[in-house]
Formats: sequence, structure tokens, C-alpha cells
Amino acid sequence: MRTRHRLCAALASVALVSMSIQNAALAGVIDSQEYLQTVDREATIARIDSVLARDEVRAALEQRGVDPAQARERVAALNDQELQALATNLDNLPAGGSLLAVVGIVFLVLLILELVGVIDIFKKI
Repeated sequence: MRTRHRLCAALASVALVSMSIQNAALAGVIDSQEYLQTVDREATIARIDSVLARDEVRAALEQRGVDPAQARERVAALNDQELQALATNLDNLPAGGSLLAVVGIVFLVLLILELVGVIDIFKKI
């Protein structure tokens, strides 16, 4: 009988000690603005990827020595402000895929890649 009491006391002690060891899960509430920015970011990246997937844009990037897959990875790595600037410039370009629009998009992508440090097209004099 005495060993049962000791065993129960030992199990109760182990249970109490193990309860204090457990870490509490930390969770935070995000506001609507943060959620909308996340959703908006994904939609913006998808829209830019669709432009980069065009044959004319892909050919222009390859002609300048830029891998289109690497350009897509770099677009995904842009911060929110850079991504919005790129998307705004894409929105302001005329519709229809004119040659001037393609050259503008390619220049913008190359400029961003240059600023990020992925490529070194614009040699310093």
C-alpha cells in the first residue's frame, strides 16, 4: 500500500513538472490590411509572371542574357514597394503588346535585376 502511494506521488510530481515544461503556442491576430496585402502581393506576382511568360518578353530577356526563370525568382524576391512600382509601370503601359511596351518591360526588369545585383549589364564607366 505504501509503495502505491509513493508511486502515485511520483507520477503526480512528474506530471506537474512536465506541465510546466510545455511551451505555449504563440499566435497573433492579423488585421484586414495585412491579409489584403498578402493576397494583393500574390495577385501582383501572378500578373507580372504572366507578362514574363509571353514569348516576346522571354525572347528579349534571353537575347540580353537573362534567364526568364531567374527573372521570375527575382520578381518574387522583391519587397512590396518595388513590386508595386513594377506593377504600376506594367499597368501604365499601353495594351496590345507593342514593341515599345515590350522593350519598356524588358528594360524595367533588367533595371530591377541590376539594382538587386543579379546581373551586371550596365557597366560602370
